[in-house]
Amino acid sequence: MSDTSEDDQEITFSVKFLGRVEVVRPNGLQILEEAVQSLKTQDKYSSEKAAKKSKVHLFLKLGGVDILENKTKVMLYSCPLPTISFCAVLPSSPKVFGFVVQHPAADTHHCYLFQSKKFSHVLVSVVGDAFRASKKQESNRGGRDLIVEALRHKNKMLQRENAELKKKLQDRQND
Repeated sequence: MSDTSEDDQEITFSVKFLGRVEVVRPNGLQILEEAVQSLKTQDKYSSEKAAKKSKVHLFLKLGGVDILENKTKVMLYSCPLPTISFCAVLPSSPKVFGFVVQHPAADTHHCYLFQSKKFSHVLVSVVGDAFRASKKQESNRGGRDLIVEALRHKNKMLQRENAELKKKLQDRQND
């Protein structure tokens, strides 16, 4: 049994951070496409490009999503769950995913873009489930712990993937 309290529970993912872009709308797949295009055309003096394409750790916890630089462990961004308005995998590039966050003090939105070779869909599902659980918990304080729900979902997705891989392996051995 662990000594960690419920507030200390978190899920950690290592991914490549592609960048952060200010966007005009809080949601939609088109926003992700536009954000990716914007990153590709940013000038070399942009401050957002400095952190681009570095490996980061995404920490999903009760309060939100924190983005820490891998080597230095410096927090690049902190995104409270209630400010996340959209999260999806980029249809044109399934390894790329992102989420849109409303700035807490201004009426602006930023799209955070990441790349993961294998787990983009799982990450989007976990962030989305955590967001929905957070909203449910806000309206119903007796709700389940969002971290437990997110972990259960991640476990189910990984078990499904494991079963598919076992079947493929067995099929290859039978050939």
